[in-house]
Amino acid sequence: MNYLDVAPRTEGGGRRRIEIVDQTLRDGPQSWWGMKLRRDMGLPIAGELDRTGFHTIDLVGSSIFEVLVRHCKEDPWEQLISLSRAMPRTTVRAGTRSNGIVTFGLTADSVMDLWVQRLVAHGIGSFWIYDGLFNTDKIGRLVKTAQAEGAKAIPCILYADSPYHTDEYYAARTKELVALGADGIELEDAAGLLTPERTRTLVAAIKAAAGDLPVEIHFHSNNALAPLNYLEGVLAGADVVHTASKPLAAGVSLPSTENTVANLRYAGFDVDLDETRFAPVAEHLLRVAEYEDLPVGTPAEYSLFLYRHQLPGGMTGTFKDQLRARGMEDRFEEVLDEMSRVREELGYPVMATPFSQLVGTQAVLNIVTGKRYSVVPDEVMIYAHGFYGKPVAPLDQNVLDTIMSSAKAKSYADWQPPQPSLAELRRRFGESISDDELILRLLVPESDIDVMRATPQRNRDFAPTTRQARFIRELVETSVGAYLHIDGPGFELTLEGDH
Repeated sequence: MNYLDVAPRTEGGGRRRIEIVDQTLRDGPQSWWGMKLRRDMGLPIAGELDRTGFHTIDLVGSSIFEVLVRHCKEDPWEQLISLSRAMPRTTVRAGTRSNGIVTFGLTADSVMDLWVQRLVAHGIGSFWIYDGLFNTDKIGRLVKTAQAEGAKAIPCILYADSPYHTDEYYAARTKELVALGADGIELEDAAGLLTPERTRTLVAAIKAAAGDLPVEIHFHSNNALAPLNYLEGVLAGADVVHTASKPLAAGVSLPSTENTVANLRYAGFDVDLDETRFAPVAEHLLRVAEYEDLPVGTPAEYSLFLYRHQLPGGMTGTFKDQLRARGMEDRFEEVLDEMSRVREELGYPVMATPFSQLVGTQAVLNIVTGKRYSVVPDEVMIYAHGFYGKPVAPLDQNVLDTIMSSAKAKSYADWQPPQPSLAELRRRFGESISDDELILRLLVPESDIDVMRATPQRNRDFAPTTRQARFIRELVETSVGAYLHIDGPGFELTLEGDH
């Protein structure tokens, strides 16, 4: 199909406007940099992003909090406050699972509500809320919590490819989400599984079920089809697309803002963004990648292998690392085949947190032990008991019998997920603990928080400079001791004392 000027005109003869949600500070670095975007990396471009004209700027999720503390040694609340204040013109968004933050388990309702409330207090004005099993009671409670604080709530539909995840299934779930009082609907394809043909029918079904609510599409480029799928999606009625600046786009990430805007305009849509802001953002990110030795977005090639495992791009690398640590790297494809089998046996859960981790862990255990389901993690037992929600398809009865045969699995029959009150949690950490500190200590071990606070804040200058000057700066920043001498062509530099 030739997509040039195919967009239908509005009743007045004008072009239909498509809005853009920017993922340069959240899903872009999550996909390519393992969420390791420090404040000094993001703050210099916050003003440019804020003035570009984006519908929303996605900024944070609970897993990012954990990474910032453990790996970047940076206070995530301080980063959130700094970045949100630097973008006063644009609505800033956060993402959350309906029933859990950071862990693969279940989080108390009181903590989920407080998490949303504190994010709003620090500048978040919009949430995307996801639940792979569509627990509408949990989603609905967070929708009301966010809206009560003055924020928008956008429930997210996670795409999965299975005999049960039909257009009719997703349309029915959309109607349930609309009935919760949602402010919009988001469709996310985290693994890049959608084809243009399926995008066309699926988005049309969701848009029809959403009524007057705006529909957002968030497609990853793992299989190189996302740019084309975006065109199919907006032609089918989607109102908003998600993109990232080119150095953090493509491949396991989303389509680039630069290319998506051009494509939409060539197709006959209107996009009202200030393109002069694109280059300064991209140039800064390229310098960050060079200075920090980080990858930049690389386009993927189409591969049928993706449909075999349906893993989000980032998780594929994680599994390879885990197998390498066990000396099992050569069994990677065997594990993927087992994952496909486990997923079918467990009722085709969508391969997103926490279910991708549950399926993957069970598959590895099945391979390592040599006896399938001889070792079953607690989370898989909890899933089999239905505490995560009702699976889209029945579990394989033989597998279910095997899981439930252990004493540990039987002990969950009368179990209920803990629902401690905030007062009870505060007694554990101290009555005077602040809301922000309470959330942080529930998310991250106290020892990691102590190390983070004892580590000096990094504030690297990513301004354009020469390679030699960057090398000298890195030596100064990383040297240990009270004396540093550098002898280079045409110059000498000696530093003594604290530097």
